[in-house]
Amino acid sequence: MHYCYCQLQEDLKRLSEQYSGFQVRSIGNSCLGSPLYMFKLGEGRKQIFFSGAMHANESVTTKMLMLFAERVLGWPSDADRKIPFFRKATLWIVPMVNPDGVELVCHGLEAIAPEWRETVLEINEQDTCFDTWKANIRGIDLNDQFPAFWEEEVARRGAVRPGPANYPGYEPLSEPESVALAEFTLEQEFDRAIAWHSQGEEIYWGYREFEPPESKRLAKKMARASGYTAIRNVDSDAGYKDWFLMRFGKPAFTIECGLGVNPLPAEDAPDIMEKCWGILSMGH
Repeated sequence: MHYCYCQLQEDLKRLSEQYSGFQVRSIGNSCLGSPLYMFKLGEGRKQIFFSGAMHANESVTTKMLMLFAERVLGWPSDADRKIPFFRKATLWIVPMVNPDGVELVCHGLEAIAPEWRETVLEINEQDTCFDTWKANIRGIDLNDQFPAFWEEEVARRGAVRPGPANYPGYEPLSEPESVALAEFTLEQEFDRAIAWHSQGEEIYWGYREFEPPESKRLAKKMARASGYTAIRNVDSDAGYKDWFLMRFGKPAFTIECGLGVNPLPAEDAPDIMEKCWGILSMGH
C-alpha cells in the first residue's frame, strides 16, 4: 500500500487534535486545487526546511516525515532529547508537494476529476498503471522546474511535451506547486533545505560550485549518521536543491531515501525513518 493525500489529511487532522501546539497551514494549491500543507516543529534559531513527495511516486517520503513528526510531538515536553532539538532549530515541513500526482499513483484515474482523465491517459500513452508517474497532473516534472540553468536541463532531457517524468515544462516555475514552493522559500529564507526523494540511499550536496564549504561537512555528517553515500554532483539542473544553492548560497541537499523500485510501499517508511533519524534530527 502507498501513502496517499487523503491519508496525509487524516494524519494532519489527528495530530492537530492531539497536540494543541501543532498547527497546519497551506502554502498554496496544486493544479487541481489541493492545499499544499505545511507545519512547524521546534522554536530554535536555525531555520531548516524539509519537503517530501515532489515526485508523485515517492510518497514514502511523506509517510516518513509524518512518522518523524509524530514521534517528536509525542516526546514529553521536558524530555532530555527533545529540549536541545527544539531550542536549536525550527523545522518547516511541506510533506507532500505533489498531491495530485500522488493520488494518481495511489488510486489511478478514479482519484482525479473526470475532465482530466483523457489528458492524463494521453500523457501516459493510454497505460492505466501510473507507477512510473513522477510529474504533476499536467505531466510536468516539478523537480525540473526551478530557475537554475533550466534551459540546459531542457536540452539534456530532450522532452518536448508533457510526460509521466522528465518534462521540465515550457518555462521555469510554470506550475502552481513549484511556484508555491519557491515563494515560500523566498519568504522564509531558510538556513538549510533538504528535498526528500526516493530511492537509492544517496545524499547529493553540491551544484556547480554554488555550495558553501559547510555543505561538505554536513554531507559527511549525514552520511555517517545514515550509512548513505554522499555525492557532490550529478548531471542535472533546475532542481529545488540546485536553485536553493544558486539563489542563497546556503546548504541544501537532495536525499534519495530507501532502496527498491518506486513507488516504495508505505510499510518501508518506519525503517527509512530509523536509518535517517540522525539526519532528520540534526538541528544544528
